[in-house]
Amino acid sequence: MNVVSFYQFLDLAEPKVFAAGLRAECERRSVLGTILVAGEGVNGTIAGAAADLRGVLAWVGRALVLDTPLAGRWTEVSAAPFRRLRVRVKREIVALGRPDLRPQQCSSRHVPPAEWNALLDDPAVVVIDTRNHYEVEVGSFPGALDPGTDNFRQFPDFARKLAGGSRDRRVAMFCTGGIRCEKAAALMHELGFEEVCQLEGGILRYLEEMAGKDNRWQGECFVFDTRVAVDRDLAEGEYVQCHACRRPLSSADLASPDYAEGISCPHCIGTLTPERAARLEERRKQVALAAERGEKHIGPK
Repeated sequence: MNVVSFYQFLDLAEPKVFAAGLRAECERRSVLGTILVAGEGVNGTIAGAAADLRGVLAWVGRALVLDTPLAGRWTEVSAAPFRRLRVRVKREIVALGRPDLRPQQCSSRHVPPAEWNALLDDPAVVVIDTRNHYEVEVGSFPGALDPGTDNFRQFPDFARKLAGGSRDRRVAMFCTGGIRCEKAAALMHELGFEEVCQLEGGILRYLEEMAGKDNRWQGECFVFDTRVAVDRDLAEGEYVQCHACRRPLSSADLASPDYAEGISCPHCIGTLTPERAARLEERRKQVALAAERGEKHIGPK
């Protein structure tokens, strides 16, 4: 089985019509995954047979009248990392809180993985991890600046504070697959930063192309599917995910007395209401019963 991630920024006049057609195409081909559609474009990660995934990408290319084929980033997996198909129409395909930004009009430089280490070694370059803090905790590049955000909508506050200092320094940004950097780069240009670079293809492409001592990544990389995280070789990592708050959990988190499988973890134990805890306990029971029957529970999370 294969997984392909793709995105395309462009002005989409009728997002609902496009989303309905894309859903029908995915259902026809038994493709699972999550796809977001907005007036600014499309962003998705889908899983299925290679021929069916190529068919979906070809449909997207025709529907959007793209000049070049939509290639996407491909990964082979042993089991489907998604339980269902979700196609949703949103205000943004990556939620920065700025649907007006147009990354396709931005002049930031896309740096291939083979050239990225030189930026990491340059003391004149500000390297920024644009991901959320809980993702940074799982792994990052050495020396990268952590904005300390809980969600991407908080990144503009960090960027404005950074712009209060020197704006003539080179900025190099990275994220999981590249899409957050597209909008972050457009924002940085708007704030007056003259030279903005971004890691082409994101962390995942870097891990694909950089091996051995050339690979500077430290830790694992959080991914937004049932694998939770992948290691330097893109194999499924050691983290699991809390069903309550969706945070990645390390072995230390799992050993905490605040961890209850399927119910709570050290990061959310103080935020759960009795009603929420009861719902999660019921879900845990249903998952266990389904497992006893040799089935997968795919009810609401």
